[in-house]
Amino acid sequence: MGRQGFVKTVGATAQDHLRLLKWAVGLAEERLWAIEDCRHLTRRLERDLIAAGESVVRVSPKLMAHVRDSARSYGKSDPIDALAVARAALREPDLPTARLDGVERELRLLVDHREDLVGERTRIISRLRRHLHELDPGWIPPTKLQRDSAFDKVQAHLSGRNDGAIVRRLALGLVEHLRLLTGEIDELTAEITVRVTRIAPSLLAIVGCAAVSAAKIIGETAHAGRFRSKDAFARHNGTAPLPVWSSNKQRHRLSRTGNRQLNAALHRIALTPARCYPPARELLERRTNGGDGGMEALRILKRQRSDVVYRAMLADETDPPTVAA
Repeated sequence: MGRQGFVKTVGATAQDHLRLLKWAVGLAEERLWAIEDCRHLTRRLERDLIAAGESVVRVSPKLMAHVRDSARSYGKSDPIDALAVARAALREPDLPTARLDGVERELRLLVDHREDLVGERTRIISRLRRHLHELDPGWIPPTKLQRDSAFDKVQAHLSGRNDGAIVRRLALGLVEHLRLLTGEIDELTAEITVRVTRIAPSLLAIVGCAAVSAAKIIGETAHAGRFRSKDAFARHNGTAPLPVWSSNKQRHRLSRTGNRQLNAALHRIALTPARCYPPARELLERRTNGGDGGMEALRILKRQRSDVVYRAMLADETDPPTVAA
């Protein structure tokens, strides 16, 4: 009925989770564990409960917020959040079921680490360009400062100068740092490519889907089989338009909800077919001739690419590659 029955607070270790499980077994024979979908904090609890054979569902923080707003108590605390999670789980019938982490999380960790390194490299390149401009405004450095050949040119240019000793020393240090970062980024890219090629051949077969984009999609999706349909997956990634009613007319507008990281990966996958894939170009031309603008036609292409990606991931998960012994 949504009324709070019993409350127990435990720690975050495996022994604490065992005490929690023993306490819950004494309360009810049939149990459903509802946990806030905050996996960097709840991963250990989910893993221990699933290993014990318990049923676990994940509750989105957005659902919790609505329940918390309607409660009589104010503020935010662990007991208030726990009650909000339980009531949201009672109200929502189709919550995602928690599962043990697999290759999806491994790929997400690798991709996130690579993105952090790429962002750090971009910031260092900006600082290096500022130092190079200060030393010699007339010299134009290489356009792409992510290659060994570009680093060699910058080092040769700096070695031939005697003015600005401090600035030149800092610039040379940045070049060496860029070499190390680029090497680590290349190693991560190679590892990601090997892993994705082994587990997602159908996804890589999609036009415009490279290894890094495929890894991003797999990591952010966290198992496509948890979605009941391609439409639910499109709603999750933000490519499904939102219906808007005005008087007796129904229209659709751009959705800015959903997983934006996944949406950005689908956007990249849609750009390449838009340039060189005949079926995609025909779709864009047909929509443009029908009165849609360029961006509206591209959004329709992204929605179509979302369905293609969903089917490819289901095929990879249904028929996993065999690994030779």
